[in-house]
Amino acid sequence: MRSSSLALVAIGLLLAGGSACAQTYDPSYPVCMQIYGPVGYFDCRYGSLAQCKYLAVGRSASCVMNPYFSARKKSPAPRRSRGAAGAG
Repeated sequence: MRSSSLALVAIGLLLAGGSACAQTYDPSYPVCMQIYGPVGYFDCRYGSLAQCKYLAVGRSASCVMNPYFSARKKSPAPRRSRGAAGAG
């Protein structure tokens, strides 16, 4: 009796838990295509809006800028030593 009530409580907790959502946007590309339909999703693999719009022709989709895109910053140029220029 006690094990069955414990099992019911465990099942109830599992069913009551919220569902987890996966990350919608891929931060590697600046543009995403939002595809509409029964199972809508974002396809983030476009380098420009023009490229995305070209590939969205004839589909139920639109192109949007990726809010999570992180442009890789170039490393700063190495600093020159001031010792050689100022020794005079």
